[in-house]
Amino acid sequence: MPSLRSLLFLIVLPLTSCLSTAAPRAEAQNSAPQPAAPPVTFTDEQDQQNMMKQLGIRALRPGPSGDEKAPNHANYDERKANPLSNVPDALTLNDGQKVTSPQLWAKRRAEIIEGFDCCVYGRVPGNLPQVTWSVATVDRERVGFRSVIAKEIIGHVDNSAYPQINVNIRMILVTPANPDKPVPVLIMFGPAAFPAPNEPSEEQLARINRALKSLLVEQDPSLKEIFELHPAYQPQMPRPFQPAQTNADGDPPNPWELIADGWGFALLDPASIQADNGAGLTRGVIGLANHGQPRRPEDWGSLRAWAWGAGRVLDYLENDPSVDGKHVAIEGVSRYGKAALVTMAFDPRFAAALVGSSGKGGATLLQRNFGEAVESLTGGEYYWMAGNFMKYGASDATFGSKNAADIPVDSNELIALCAPRLTFISYGVPEKGDAKWLDHEGSWRATVAASPVWPLLGGIGLTPMPDPPQMPPMNTSLLQGQLAWRQHDGGHTDAPNMKYFLGWADKRMGRTSVFDITQ
Repeated sequence: MPSLRSLLFLIVLPLTSCLSTAAPRAEAQNSAPQPAAPPVTFTDEQDQQNMMKQLGIRALRPGPSGDEKAPNHANYDERKANPLSNVPDALTLNDGQKVTSPQLWAKRRAEIIEGFDCCVYGRVPGNLPQVTWSVATVDRERVGFRSVIAKEIIGHVDNSAYPQINVNIRMILVTPANPDKPVPVLIMFGPAAFPAPNEPSEEQLARINRALKSLLVEQDPSLKEIFELHPAYQPQMPRPFQPAQTNADGDPPNPWELIADGWGFALLDPASIQADNGAGLTRGVIGLANHGQPRRPEDWGSLRAWAWGAGRVLDYLENDPSVDGKHVAIEGVSRYGKAALVTMAFDPRFAAALVGSSGKGGATLLQRNFGEAVESLTGGEYYWMAGNFMKYGASDATFGSKNAADIPVDSNELIALCAPRLTFISYGVPEKGDAKWLDHEGSWRATVAASPVWPLLGGIGLTPMPDPPQMPPMNTSLLQGQLAWRQHDGGHTDAPNMKYFLGWADKRMGRTSVFDITQ
């Protein structure tokens, strides 16, 4: 904690510096170019209305309610779930030709990507600035009673072309302290904090407290009397020991399981890349690319921006000597499960993905009428997607109206873009909080429809495939191929599936695992 004297010094120094150079700076300003306009400031509603105006949309259909007692509740009747029958086939080209070879798949893959770029997730600009990485903090910690090196790493996105917006990608990279060789790493979307910060010793904490008391008394002499009345009080107390919270299945936390299995992990903060709201679209990396101006209809949304950020993290990890850059995986749950699947689909450098409870916009078929609807995304979470995606929720527009049947691609094709790499689709159960809203059946059907792409490219799809291909009971593992499915008996999390993911991925990476996945 800085003293009052040092704080005053920091305030006064820039002021005196400005005063001493006032005249030359004024001269320089007369000849300097005028700064660019500041970023546009919109509310969520204003940004959405701006995009609707660009698209010629006058009204959007409201999304269904997740409350089953509400008059406009979502459909949960399987008999009414499939009114649309034109879900596209990942192995049929747009001209109707069947894809029968890897060479034709390359052509089909380009068609699918174009469909997602134009109409669902948006296009990543081709002129994005470079990211410069620097290590801010290094801490030696213990995770699951094992020694690790934890590093806070910041990726500064070059903003020289538009200094009004700063984007600094933040992650915490944790690797075993003394590995025999570079380790695989799982990038995990979510809060980025040191897992177990190294605490000062008792003697060091006593010194800190003496200094704090001295500084506080210097700032407010009346505190001396209070400290004398409470001589045992210390401003900073040792953090009490707390045993780690177990996962929903009673297993150790995911970080413990990863480190125990010889993996590292990177906690990636999505908000440091792009805000999770519409008002933030003129800031973050999307705003930086647009120089603070609102999006155009084909511009990328937050999901694609988060995926881009994960790719930049992979750029860093590929050059970190402690990391096996050929075996970097991506993970996320819910909206971050969507982002993990998008990351895996668009960046072929990722070796594996654990996609947790991703729902619509992730692994669930967009054309299924069950639970969350396309209208839920075009209305509430429109900023996750391209502006063009709003067309499919339009009830009144210059082009008429559109619905999910008009979307040129679907989630089975998004999953197929991951082939033949390791892709694990994970869900929990509604009884524990993984809501029916997510449409687990819709994700299962999309995974089944994507499966034939794996053998076409030399891999193994869903195995063993049920006959008929009905969704397996919970805790039934389909882990014998490079495409995997498992619905655990927990809630809105992928934690109970982590050990299955690790054992499955280790086997296919030629690694020895501490986890038995034969169940």
